Amino acid sequence: MINYNNLRKLRAEKLDAAEAICQKAEAESRTFAADEKAQYDLLMGEVDSLADTIQKGERAMGVSAAMKAGGPPPQQAINQPPSGGFRSFGEFLQSVAWACRPGQRADARLIYEERATGLNEAIGSEGGFLVTTDFSTQLLAAAVAEALVLPRCREIPISGPSNGVKLPAISETSRADGSRSGGVQMYWKNEAAAKYPSKPAFRLVELNLKKLVGLCYATDELIEDAMALEAYVRSAFAAEAAFKLDDAVIRGLGAGVPLGVLVAPCLVTQAKETGQSARSIVPENIVKMFSRMYAGGVRNAVWLVNQDVFPQLYLLGQAIGTGGAPVYLPPGGLSGSPQYSTLLGRPIIPIEQCSTLGTAGDIIFGDFTQYLVATKGGLQTASSIHVMFTYDETVYRFVYRFDGSPAWASALTPYQGQNTVGPFVCLATRA
Repeated sequence: MINYNNLRKLRAEKLDAAEAICQKAEAESRTFAADEKAQYDLLMGEVDSLADTIQKGERAMGVSAAMKAGGPPPQQAINQPPSGGFRSFGEFLQSVAWACRPGQRADARLIYEERATGLNEAIGSEGGFLVTTDFSTQLLAAAVAEALVLPRCREIPISGPSNGVKLPAISETSRADGSRSGGVQMYWKNEAAAKYPSKPAFRLVELNLKKLVGLCYATDELIEDAMALEAYVRSAFAAEAAFKLDDAVIRGLGAGVPLGVLVAPCLVTQAKETGQSARSIVPENIVKMFSRMYAGGVRNAVWLVNQDVFPQLYLLGQAIGTGGAPVYLPPGGLSGSPQYSTLLGRPIIPIEQCSTLGTAGDIIFGDFTQYLVATKGGLQTASSIHVMFTYDETVYRFVYRFDGSPAWASALTPYQGQNTVGPFVCLATRA
């Protein structure tokens, strides 16, 4: 009798070998050599052949096992996509839970999705399945819709076997003559005068995918109700994913997680005013922070604030003669919606990830088009009945591959002026 676990392990080994060839070529910034291409094609051909053998064999065994156990039979032949696929995300989760029970075989629609994406097969009661494209898009769309910062960032999708991306960028830290674009310079010269060459300097922005992982527990009773299961998982996952992705963009330390703007080398920190009170914000802080945003970023920049900051903002005013003018403008005064508040004409967005009042990061002025996020594929989900077996609960695991980093390597010294500028500006601690 064929041992399908051994076939799966062999297929995984060949996939690893093929990926190693890709990683070697990528690390050396080159395309495949002739022998590497031949070896890669051979390995992937063997991978496809093994996948076909595994799927056809498990298809035949799955029909018998599912019918004997009284579970849902496979829906359709494995060598063609199922008509209409899953009717709902809840039905998909039910199928994942069923496939991961000992002695059961996966629904044909789950196996088809794995074959289409080149993933390894589910193993026994610890199955792993890619969330189908439609459901993956819906889940991520819900997470992004709840996120407040992530939708403003610049996304870079990654495809193929790569686990990261390297982007060439101009290495520019100063706008002084001879430094623009990392070294490009032009001269005013008289006729027949000597000319001097110059060239730009480049650097690489490297993003290597990290894993955002979440667990979701569902009772056996909840699994029986596809609609309730779908609503439960969608709500729980979307809210938590949105929070963690925003948190990474703002506060990520860069080690095993994305690099957030508050620790990025390009962050500009505006000093507090002389004699400024602790835990306070004064109009001079706002004006000076605004002036430290690079000129091209003002039209895209937004203010991110902790809600502790709002009492200070409402009291901000600029003295003009014997009168004054407000700095913070909530439309309609106190009766207006704070969702549309502005500061020096730019929107204010309250987020939990900003620091508390008086601490660096309590108010951030940022152009998040200058923050790069790399993503690959959709969500992968797996299920297990073992973790909470005695509680009649099934555990779903969701994995999303993501990385992020500011596009700038450092703040920029302007052509004329004394203060550096950048895409992200925060106010120093006022203790």
